[in-house]
Order: sequence, then structure tokens, then C-alpha cells
Amino acid sequence: MVKMIVGLGNPGAKYAATRHNCGFMVLAELARRFNIQINKNEHNALTGVINYQGEKILLCQGQSFMNLSGFPLQALCSYYKIDYQDVLVVFDDMDLPCGLIRLRKEGSHGGHNGMRSIIEQTGTEKINRIKIGINHPLFGNGADYVLGVFSTEEQEVMREAILQAADAALLWAAEGMDAAMRKYNKKAQKAVEEEQVGPE
Repeated sequence: MVKMIVGLGNPGAKYAATRHNCGFMVLAELARRFNIQINKNEHNALTGVINYQGEKILLCQGQSFMNLSGFPLQALCSYYKIDYQDVLVVFDDMDLPCGLIRLRKEGSHGGHNGMRSIIEQTGTEKINRIKIGINHPLFGNGADYVLGVFSTEEQEVMREAILQAADAALLWAAEGMDAAMRKYNKKAQKAVEEEQVGPE
């Protein structure tokens, strides 16, 4: 049985370091850890395969741009006979503080164009996901913000977030979403509470 981790983002060097490409960054980290390339071109996506604790995991970076993310995901699931319950999608979220990760088993697209496309193409909101916080813009519109790059301060925080999201994705693959949610959502909640209280 194959599982699939899908990182959302826009293809091309122009977008590589932008906030909207958090999903691609997590997949790049997984590829680095397992010393593989995500370079097989199939169904309008680049893919690579890792094996972790007895699980075969397909890593997928769609090449159809964010608002069409559902098409390569649906095509790959159909081709490899992957159940949607065995898919994990990793993407950015403006509703979370920068660097915070949150895992969910299901839910609406929350205004994210990549998830909107995935829900439309699969016909279900029951898609496992890791959301990586990027903050709301202080001014300007969201579209320009997500296609901008992280500030120097944000880069430090995001490096840790990418590592945590990669860890969480592997825990999901090996032990399931409940185990991953227990560990990483608890960490996220603790971080939020500490931020609200502030330094003593």
C-alpha cells in the first residue's frame, strides 16, 4: 500500500522562496533526509519515493500552480490506487502565527486556493493536512503577501517549522494522524499560550 505526502506550492525558481511554497519546502527537507530526488515527472507533478518504517511514501510536488493543485493529486491517487485517507497535504496558512504548525484530519479549504482545488477535485473535505502558519499581512492584499518572501526574522522561525512539519509527516505515515496530532498540536497549543501570556 502506498501513502502520499503532497506539498503545495507554485513551480519555478521565481516562487521557490515564497510564503506560498511552504509545502514544497517540507518535501525538499524530506527528500534531503532520505537522499532522494523529487524529479519524476508524472501527471503534471514531480514525484519521488521514500521508504519509512515499512511504509512506501510517494512525495508529490504539483506543477500545475496552486489553484489547480487538485488535478495532479487526484490523478496520482487514481493511478497508484491511493485512498484519499492515505494522503497528507502540507501547505501555508495565514490564520496561524508564523512558524506554528497544526494538523487536521478534515475541514474546509479556509480560503486556501490549493486546498479549494483539492476538495473540488476529490469531492471530500476528509483530507489529512499539516498547516504551517505564515501570519496575516499587516497591510496590502493576501495574494501579494503569500507570493512574497519571508523576512530575515521569519526565516529563522520557519526553518524550525519546516523541520517540525517534516517530522510530523513521518509520524503520520508511521503511526497515523491521531498520533501526529497528539504530539504536534499539543506543541502548537503550548506555543500559542506562551505567546499570549508573554515573558514573565
